[in-house]
This record gives sequence, C-alpha cells and structure tokens, in this order.
Amino acid sequence: MIYLLPGPDMILLLQTGALQGRATALATALGLAIARSCHVALAAMGLATLFKVAPWTFDVVRIAGAGYLLWMGLQLFKSNTFVLSADGAQTQHKAPWKSAIQRGVLTNLLNPKALLFCSVLLPQFITPGAAPVMTQFVLLGVILVAVGLVFDSSYALAGTWVGRWVQRNPRAQRVQQRLFGGLLIGFALRLAFMQQA
Repeated sequence: MIYLLPGPDMILLLQTGALQGRATALATALGLAIARSCHVALAAMGLATLFKVAPWTFDVVRIAGAGYLLWMGLQLFKSNTFVLSADGAQTQHKAPWKSAIQRGVLTNLLNPKALLFCSVLLPQFITPGAAPVMTQFVLLGVILVAVGLVFDSSYALAGTWVGRWVQRNPRAQRVQQRLFGGLLIGFALRLAFMQQA
C-alpha cells in the first residue's frame, strides 16, 4: 500500500519519464531500489534507535531532504522541458543514466519518512529464534526492494507515456512542468516542518 501513496519518489519517476524518457526513468527507479537497500541495512543496524537517542540526526536528514526536494522543484520551474532539434522536431532533454541513478538514491535516502518506515516496520516482522536475525532482514529487504522496483518501473513507464502526450501540446508541457515542480516543492515544505514521532 505504501507504494501506491503519492510521494517524492512517485513524482520524481513520473517527471523523469515525462521529460527524459524511459531509459532515464528506469535508471532513476534503480537508484530508488539502491536507496531502499540502504534503508534495510540501516534498519538492521538500529537507525530508529539512533534517531531516538540523538534527535539531531533525524533533523539533519530532514533538512537535507527538504533542501534537495526544493532544489529539484525549483529546477523544474526554471528549465525548458523540450528543445527543438536541428530538423525542427521537438526532442527531450536526456540525462546520463549515472545522474539519474544518483537522483533516485538521493531523493529516497534523504527522506526521513522512508528511513523511519524501514526502521520501524521491518523489525516487527522479525521472529527471534525462527532463523538468524540477519537472514530474516535480508529476506524482508529483498521482498521490499523487489516490490518497490516493480511499482517504480510502472511509474517510470507511465511518466514516459505522459511525456509522449505532452510533447505534442506546448500548453500541457508547461502545466505538467509546473505541476511536478509545485508538488516537489510542496513535499519539501512538508518535510521541512515534519516532526519526529
């Protein structure tokens, strides 16, 4: 259910698919999967406890994440969505796949809600004595990352479809660009004022 809720990851994938195409959006989805793998590792090491013992660590992640989302949203407002190629046809800006992966990693890794989700949820499914705790964390992590990758790939492909549609409509391009930029800025503001539970 958590993957169906709108959030920065979903907006990032839709925006990347719409503006930069399928390959770049799928590379972004891979970056999100890498970040989720890091969340699982941090959950296994007791990140939730660190956030409780040293609340400033939560605030550092929260402020960094809000700043990053705000920067991405503002970049959307400033950038040109499509440019004309030499033959006059509209083409999309392409981002190197390494940058796309990095964008996915940073967007998810700097989201304290995603960090807390793994740190609070996964330990509830650990059964002491059933198997080594680390084995259970690895299994749960593989399931979490695999399911997330399926959903993220779907959003990336949906964004590509949106991009094909808006490419033929200059007004829709501007609306889509401002909508995604506004949503990212909104998520940044919400994150900036988020309190640790």
